[in-house]
Amino acid sequence: MGLVLPISKCSTLSKRLGARSFKITNSGLGHCSVGHRVVAELRHRWMEFQGIKNWEGLLDPLDDDLRKEILRYGEFVEAAYRCFDFDMSSPTYATCLYPKSSMLTDCGLDKTGYKVVKNLYATCVVQMPRWTKKTFPNLASPQSSWIGYMAVCDDEKEIARLGRRDVVIAYRGTATSSEWLENFRATLTCLPDDMTTSDQNYDQPMVQSGLLNLYTTNTQCDQSLQDTIREEIGKILDKYRDEPLSITITGHSLGAALATLTACDITTKFSNAPIVSVVSFGGPRVGNKSFRCQLEKSGTNVLRIVNSDDPITKVPGFVIEDDIDDMAEKGTTHVASTGMPSWLQKCMEDTQWVYAEVGKELRLSSKGDIATCHDLKTYLDLVNNYENDRYIINMKNNNFLY
Repeated sequence: MGLVLPISKCSTLSKRLGARSFKITNSGLGHCSVGHRVVAELRHRWMEFQGIKNWEGLLDPLDDDLRKEILRYGEFVEAAYRCFDFDMSSPTYATCLYPKSSMLTDCGLDKTGYKVVKNLYATCVVQMPRWTKKTFPNLASPQSSWIGYMAVCDDEKEIARLGRRDVVIAYRGTATSSEWLENFRATLTCLPDDMTTSDQNYDQPMVQSGLLNLYTTNTQCDQSLQDTIREEIGKILDKYRDEPLSITITGHSLGAALATLTACDITTKFSNAPIVSVVSFGGPRVGNKSFRCQLEKSGTNVLRIVNSDDPITKVPGFVIEDDIDDMAEKGTTHVASTGMPSWLQKCMEDTQWVYAEVGKELRLSSKGDIATCHDLKTYLDLVNNYENDRYIINMKNNNFLY
């Protein structure tokens, strides 16, 4: 992450709290098989696992209970994939296959203790050219597509096990041709005023333009993803204001980037927000240094699960790296700032291609398996089977000193 101030960060989050496929059921989601020690550990340590101390001492070596929590949230992302209708010949293409009331059970993720409260849709600005609909009909896609869901833990036993009521927002990755086109709109653009803080003492936060489009675009018929999130989170905060609460946003690939942007929006919009954490898998870069500064200042916790062999985690743009030793690990899209004149660095940033890594990174390696290195299943397998002598794991702060 960038400049980390654990004491002030904890203080910010404490004020917010106020007074108020791949199955891992046996290790996290089920009630019966969870031992008393694990229940006690999670109930008393949940703030640590949500990143209130920036996951200090939990990643190297990887804490076993944190591993189970990462896998548990990974299953929520898998559910988003299972629920999506990928059949382009289907009249329900790009929608959710199951009704909201039974969605998690229907897709094979039962006994979670969570209830889906909202379907989430993202709207693209860019559309395939009209001529492609006749020439390549399979490339046609709707402007708005089902991208995930919001669920609230409503099972008393699970709430007791977790130590709080947890809200999960889960996003799938890129699935439609229009979403791919938005992915390619990779230049940085300024966050709108209602997503920034008024007392910032840094440059304008910027994020990938296609990503911002997906989050903020609405139509006459479709509400924007941002408006849906804000509306539903507002209701949840009001309903559960007198009890311990957490918001965990998780996603894979495009969904990982959306998770980070969503967390930024929630912590900026709601001054009374509880702990807001991101658990992302194989996500691309999201924004610039100022965007990272805003995340840190707001107390947003971001844990990025990264496969060092996954090229998606190395795009878009490039990063001006302060630590030359980190460059070999992170790929050729990192440029050393050491010895670089300030005017040259400024010129590079003005190209709107200079991004910054955000959050705490948990780096794994699939040992060169390029064919499947970006798959969500690969990420979950790497986390689940982590052993010191089999997998490479490297924890970095990604510090940029100002």
